[in-house]
Amino acid sequence: MAGDYAAATGRTIGVLGGGQLGRMMGLAGIPLGFGFRFLDPGLHACAGATGQLMQAAFDDAGAARALAGQVDVMTFDFENVPDSTARAVEEHCPLYPPPGALGACQDRLVEKSLMDELGIAVGGYHAVSGRADLLEGIARLGYPAVLKTRRFGYDGKGQAVLRDGEDLERAWQRLGDEPLILEAFIPFEAECSLIGVRGHDGETRFWPLTRNVHDDGILALSRPGGFDAGLQAAAELTMHRLMDHLDYRGVMTIEFFLREGRLLVNEVAPRVHNSGHWTIDGATCSQFENHVRAVAGLPLGATDMHGHALMFNWIGEMPDRAAALAVDGVHWHDYGKAPRPGRKIGHATVTAASREQLMARAERIARIAGGRFADLIQRLD
Repeated sequence: MAGDYAAATGRTIGVLGGGQLGRMMGLAGIPLGFGFRFLDPGLHACAGATGQLMQAAFDDAGAARALAGQVDVMTFDFENVPDSTARAVEEHCPLYPPPGALGACQDRLVEKSLMDELGIAVGGYHAVSGRADLLEGIARLGYPAVLKTRRFGYDGKGQAVLRDGEDLERAWQRLGDEPLILEAFIPFEAECSLIGVRGHDGETRFWPLTRNVHDDGILALSRPGGFDAGLQAAAELTMHRLMDHLDYRGVMTIEFFLREGRLLVNEVAPRVHNSGHWTIDGATCSQFENHVRAVAGLPLGATDMHGHALMFNWIGEMPDRAAALAVDGVHWHDYGKAPRPGRKIGHATVTAASREQLMARAERIARIAGGRFADLIQRLD
């Protein structure tokens, strides 16, 4: 078994989190000679297919210490790891990205405040610790606005769009028991993300800025490229500032809104990211392999694209695999997870030599997948 081999040769990577991101780290790292051990609350976490799985809660500092004592370096595929767990890991082995990056990105108010400190553009926001704060925020930012929990919440969870007082009352009833942040609603022209990686020696590389389309708050489609060089450079400068400030090592993702030719930071993820899954089949070195290289102290791989690529996210259920694979340029990824509404259970990347060929193939996949994909794919232009 790969994990046993790596343990015998001193090349074992521990991962806090055993979901599909950890699974894909394992798939990328095993060919490099690494073994993997994962900590996850789920007994059947899908990353267990690529290494040994320890079942424990993320706030179980004792379990994290035990795992850290069995590996050479640790990382995570889930950014809501408690600070106490991250510090417990560091008592026994290095953890990358560093705990400070976790702390900066776990709380939306802390994250937005850090952007202000570094001179990075964000939309308007207002801290909400009570109903009076919420009303004050609405008076300052106006309708529409987005009310979000400061911690946790992803794929549209833990947030509500407020368009009038009735929305405000409903959202307050649902979310008012938690620390919140009110954010200005940004009428963006596009949502996009930049994924970059910094190695042990400070070398930093970036993949192309990627356009994303969401459906009901969950990522549905990603297509890299298509943005001008100025926007790419601006996004890279933003990430350089963050990485420098956080003494970063590993893969980082920044989600942006594009508004009137300007990039506004929406959220930062100190980890590999759903919008970068296309890099497995569409780039020289994937985000997962480069993350493994970075945390393990190996040289980084090239991040250039191979032709054109587009990723479909499979949420809740898979389309017809045989029909999809009959389309040239389709690369299929099944996470081994049971289907469930709203759950990410796989993805497919379509690759092609030209944009025209890419979109023709993608439209075929959209018809096979059904649902809203045929409409959503039009938003990639």
